[in-house]
Amino acid sequence: MTDRLAWASKRGATWIILLGAAVALGAGYSSSRADGSSAGPRSAPSPSTLAPIHGKYSPSIHPADFVARVDNPYWPLKPGTAFNYSGVRGTTPQTDNEVVTHRTKRILGIDCTVVRDTVSEGGRAIERTFDWYAQDKQGNVWYMGENSLELKKGHFVKASDSWESGINGAKPGIIMPANPKRGDRYRQEYYPPGQALDQAHVIGRTGTVTVPVGTFNRPLVTSEFSPLEPQTERKYYVAGLGEVQERVVKGHHEEFKLVSVTHSG
Repeated sequence: MTDRLAWASKRGATWIILLGAAVALGAGYSSSRADGSSAGPRSAPSPSTLAPIHGKYSPSIHPADFVARVDNPYWPLKPGTAFNYSGVRGTTPQTDNEVVTHRTKRILGIDCTVVRDTVSEGGRAIERTFDWYAQDKQGNVWYMGENSLELKKGHFVKASDSWESGINGAKPGIIMPANPKRGDRYRQEYYPPGQALDQAHVIGRTGTVTVPVGTFNRPLVTSEFSPLEPQTERKYYVAGLGEVQERVVKGHHEEFKLVSVTHSG
């Protein structure tokens, strides 16, 4: 399961996001690319077709169908960007820092963007995950795997839910559809041996969310869960920013909110 993010050290110039422009960005976007193709999702296949939650799971992945950048407005991954969150897990305050690195990792013939995610308590890192994402030409962002590390006896060790598409039966899922619509249901990851089986359900664009970076009307809201775990998370996304809040609505107490976004170039 993807983690939330900590405080990033402010190296280099701070990237200030223009929130007004972010809100103006909506679904149904169309961004042109260097190769002349478009990320426009208007004709994108349903995520329930691409990553169905029922029946035999065998997503069709072809390197030629993918692009170099991940710029879905609800999941933008510009290298050098750090998404800084704070929150609580149980009764323990935590920070969570997600940094979009300049590195790539080749998985199933696709060069995936590497995101370093660090969870900390009292200024000390307790979890570190390297997540791998790739975007297809339709604009769907695929979750290709993760190397999850947890702190044990003062050392980081590989967690059992680490997985990589194409190895030991692991298969990619969709972390964010090109054009998310109310009622969409899709797999986010598939790795039965390590019990990584997260799924998502799009609730729609509804309500208002207030976090330290601002107040946003009609954010995209999803419900995310695993059939193997007794908890459900609700996540809130804003076009141009990405995820701004997540909270557990069924299960233990956990909530994180976006505090700032920085860019180191």
